Amino acid sequence: MNQKKVLIIEDEENLARIMQDYLARNSIQSTIVCDGNEVISTLKAEKPDVVLLDLMLPNKDGTTLCKEIRLFSQVPIIMTTARVDEIDRIIGLEIGADDYVCKPYSPRELVARVKVHLRRSKVIEGTDNCCLILNADFLTVSLGNQNLELTFVEYKLLEKLFQSNGRIFNRDQLMDSIYDDGRIVSDRTIDSHIKKIRKKLKIFNDKQDFIHSVYGCGYKFEMK
Repeated sequence: MNQKKVLIIEDEENLARIMQDYLARNSIQSTIVCDGNEVISTLKAEKPDVVLLDLMLPNKDGTTLCKEIRLFSQVPIIMTTARVDEIDRIIGLEIGADDYVCKPYSPRELVARVKVHLRRSKVIEGTDNCCLILNADFLTVSLGNQNLELTFVEYKLLEKLFQSNGRIFNRDQLMDSIYDDGRIVSDRTIDSHIKKIRKKLKIFNDKQDFIHSVYGCGYKFEMK
């Protein structure tokens, strides 16, 4: 299993090191960035699973960075700041932050929040720097600012394909992943679910097929 990665964007180096240590104790790898100008290039290079973003940074503030990140990525962002006014919370969430923690905070609490977002979101980066995100809590899939709701079976089927980008699954393997009670269903059932998922994903991009049929084999997920 690939080790999860967190990007810590924090100009207080001592605090950042404490967070890095707590994450490491939980087998979570992290990289620290202290300068706002270095954030975007580091994020694109590292492709983290979660971002911890401080609002007050040298050269470029967290609000601006959050907006810039959302132009090409839907990676979960947890904002950390000493600002406690409610308006700051609202602004932070409206520009694309997923969570908000006020300083001083407990490192254990922040690690717990990171773990929640790691469980909720599985991210695949496309070559055009777009991110497709599956959220198991809400049975949704999102790309950019677009969000789609799936049925439970549709979600489980897409998740199976999505987790192994490029791998071909036959219909029996897909059936086993969505029906764990041993029931017998026809190949047409899988084909019908795939057809519905494809139709929904077309809302993201009507010129791209995320799920491909492989003649005589089955289906695979590919994000180009």
